[in-house]
Amino acid sequence: MLELDNVTKSFNGQIIFQDINLEIQPNTILSIVGPSGIGKTTLLRTILGLEKIDSGKFLLNGKSFNPQNHQQNNIGVVFQDYRLFPNLSVLENIILAPVQVQKNSRTKAIEAADKLLTSLGLVDKKDLYPYQLSGGQKQRVAIARALILQPKILCYDEPTSALDADSKWQVADLLEQFRTLKMTQLVVTHDLEFAQKISDKIFKLERPT
Repeated sequence: MLELDNVTKSFNGQIIFQDINLEIQPNTILSIVGPSGIGKTTLLRTILGLEKIDSGKFLLNGKSFNPQNHQQNNIGVVFQDYRLFPNLSVLENIILAPVQVQKNSRTKAIEAADKLLTSLGLVDKKDLYPYQLSGGQKQRVAIARALILQPKILCYDEPTSALDADSKWQVADLLEQFRTLKMTQLVVTHDLEFAQKISDKIFKLERPT
């Protein structure tokens, strides 16, 4: 279980969110909702260790941890803009971290990538480059790149923001399928309809008073 205990964050003296208390149960989908500019992505970035909090703490399975210690947290992310490397093929984007960071063999990484690409309907796209893909295809590549690292928690930043209605519900179906992976999923979204469909729990971020 991931817990946020009285987490507070400010920028230049302005409080973004204050005393956030949140429990995210294992193997569930939790959505963080709220209007644009409320701080949803900033909250996500603190969980990912990309922003430092002012006060409070994070706990994973009851033990305090520092999200900025990436060897400690096993949290993956699919960014809103996907952040694929434009000079690498789909396959090379996916296997980069397993080979370069985790020091896995290239052969095993390719085998794992092929399985993910097959399950995501992208096996025929593996030699293409990001500019040759649709927005929905880029997103699935980004999901595969996150999944290959076998995170315990996978975060999504506004996964429906650039998608049409049909693609949005395809993403909802994917997140539902991922329940079989025994992985906690954390979704930041302004789309309440999407959140209501996919979530076990919804957390509404509000402006500090």
